[in-house]
Amino acid sequence: MNKHIVRFIALGLVGTALVSNNVCSASTANVLNSMEVAGITLSLNNYVEENVKNTQTKKASSKQKAEKKEEEEFKLNLVYDRLGVAKVNNYLNVRKKPNESSKIVGKLTKNAGCNVYKIKNGWAKIVSGKVKGWVSADYLVTDKEAEEYAKKVATKQATVNTETLKVRALPSTDSIVSTLVPMDEELDVVKENLTEEYVKNYIKKQDDKSIKKGVNMNEMLDNLDNWICVKVDDEKLFISKDYVDISFKLERAVKAEEVKEDKENGITSVRASMVEFAKQYLGNSYVYGGTSLTNGIDCSGFTMRIYQHFGYSIPRTSGAQAQASATINSSEAKPGDLFFYGNNGHVSHVAMYIGNGLVIHASNRRTGIKISNAFYRTPIKVGRFVNN
Repeated sequence: MNKHIVRFIALGLVGTALVSNNVCSASTANVLNSMEVAGITLSLNNYVEENVKNTQTKKASSKQKAEKKEEEEFKLNLVYDRLGVAKVNNYLNVRKKPNESSKIVGKLTKNAGCNVYKIKNGWAKIVSGKVKGWVSADYLVTDKEAEEYAKKVATKQATVNTETLKVRALPSTDSIVSTLVPMDEELDVVKENLTEEYVKNYIKKQDDKSIKKGVNMNEMLDNLDNWICVKVDDEKLFISKDYVDISFKLERAVKAEEVKEDKENGITSVRASMVEFAKQYLGNSYVYGGTSLTNGIDCSGFTMRIYQHFGYSIPRTSGAQAQASATINSSEAKPGDLFFYGNNGHVSHVAMYIGNGLVIHASNRRTGIKISNAFYRTPIKVGRFVNN
């Protein structure tokens, strides 16, 4: 099969270029001459119509130039033999063989992309990320439909291309470092072309005004070209363009690595069961302040409900959960322990460790409940409630 490139174009991401006020028209002298013949209304109408026509032509030309520029700058080139996209509410199970009783080897989450090798008897053989297997073809869009659907659901992401990226509270190297993100992590881009107005409005909305400490505001606002605003979980922060590659991407499948009881390594049946219970909600919605595992939940609501299901009562918020839990070293973490994240020592996010260096968490509105590298950002604390 010949490999081809599926290309998605993101258009209209920037405003149409301003049109010059200098518009070519009939000369004033001609208009005055017409007025002398008493054809005032007709001549003025012709004058206005010509102005409007020229203005519209220039606007159309400017719009085309802007769109062409966007086409050149914001191309998404996904190399697939055959593109497939999961069109589901939560996730598709990826199975080892094409039948419902076969072992689950991964999860193809909502709007995730894959390479489709073949479709047979209602099953599609796919590869997505590091996961290879079979999914029900009923919930997979392919070919032209997949290309059109992908244009709607692909997101602009910044992929870290340096060993450790400093993520800051404001777009300045003098700003405090909110967290550190490792190589190859992907961050959702909120705004790429920062403006003075955008940054000023962002600062006004922040409760913590200390984020301006040590930052020369005038100097910062004069040097915004090299910065972008990204989302880390549900927080807006800033990074330098120098250390990321920006492109549009589709989500990828995640491996379904089963956690089994292993008493020799401290993995009790309770811990293993907590992980399997949590993973069944993969892909469900994130709602700030929510506590429903099926209808919308936030990060601390998610961990609270998991623990509650197994008879543990823990606080509602991530900060309170961090305070109430016993501090352990990250190297001591076992499935069921909690990883806490935030800025400047202030906890604002929590995830549950599921083993193999991974955590599950209600991340943000776009991804919902997802699995991430436990060190996708720098943990402030690792906490423990389960002592067996």
